[in-house]
Amino acid sequence: MNHHDRVTRDTAEFLRATFQSLEPVPVYVAPGNHDWYGPESIYARNDWSPNVHVFRGPRLVPVPLRAGLTLWGGAHLAPANTDDFLEGFRADGPGAHIALFHAAERSWFAEQGAGKQPHAAFDAEAIEAAGLSHAFLGHYHRPKDAERHTYPGNPDPLDFGEDGLRGVVIARVAEDGSLTRERRVVAQTEVHDLVLDVGGCGSSQEIRDRLRGLAGERSGIARLTVGGELEPEVDLREDDLRHVLLGTFDAVRVRLGDLRSGYDLAAIREEQTVRGAFVSDVLDSDLPEDEKRRVLIAGLRALDGRDDLDVL
Repeated sequence: MNHHDRVTRDTAEFLRATFQSLEPVPVYVAPGNHDWYGPESIYARNDWSPNVHVFRGPRLVPVPLRAGLTLWGGAHLAPANTDDFLEGFRADGPGAHIALFHAAERSWFAEQGAGKQPHAAFDAEAIEAAGLSHAFLGHYHRPKDAERHTYPGNPDPLDFGEDGLRGVVIARVAEDGSLTRERRVVAQTEVHDLVLDVGGCGSSQEIRDRLRGLAGERSGIARLTVGGELEPEVDLREDDLRHVLLGTFDAVRVRLGDLRSGYDLAAIREEQTVRGAFVSDVLDSDLPEDEKRRVLIAGLRALDGRDDLDVL
């Protein structure tokens, strides 16, 4: 829910007031590895309203939700090395049992991308073996609706390129522990991935017009990937693209995709000219491919007497 190294008194008060405003609806909190429970955490120091229950231990403990339905929850007490909550655990008592904790399901770990660590790792099969009908989980940001566990995903975008329907999951649990799930998007931030193909554009104005059409009526934050074959006579500048997008979006990032030079480099290389020697030397150099492209375009423009040498 928060990061210890970023949380402020303002954040703590916002959470306290928000949870209190939900009263008498109960709020259950299972601290994770980033917002682990400790004596200096907001979970210990905040004066929570009676409807808030914070799980404070490394083992799953029960809280009755209604007759025949029990919630089991646990907390991380440190930023790392939390044990598997399900190891050696067995839900006891009548009725259905569900769980709430922050952990990494092992079979899905490889799909989470770089930077994600397997905190409190467990096997999906252990949920049923532990006598639980279902587990509602944090840690992975990608959403997943498995038979016996749910990852709701981050409620607001954290990065570009996120997939899946992320946000709030409304679960209805039957007496036998079976459930239905409904996902609702609650994000306040709009994040857009735009891809601009500059192929066929004969001027920078054509590129700007194409970009305006691509942006349309969208708003929020955008990442633009520029690709295609850029005609030699076209002066394409990153600042121009950024200026167009900032007329629509609050913040933008521009990056290169498969952007190719419209120069016929193979033909120029065969020329017995300064241009030919220049192209041959650059192509044979150890420069990274993107830097080669920039050097080639800037150099060929300079040899043509142009001054638009600021290459995207």
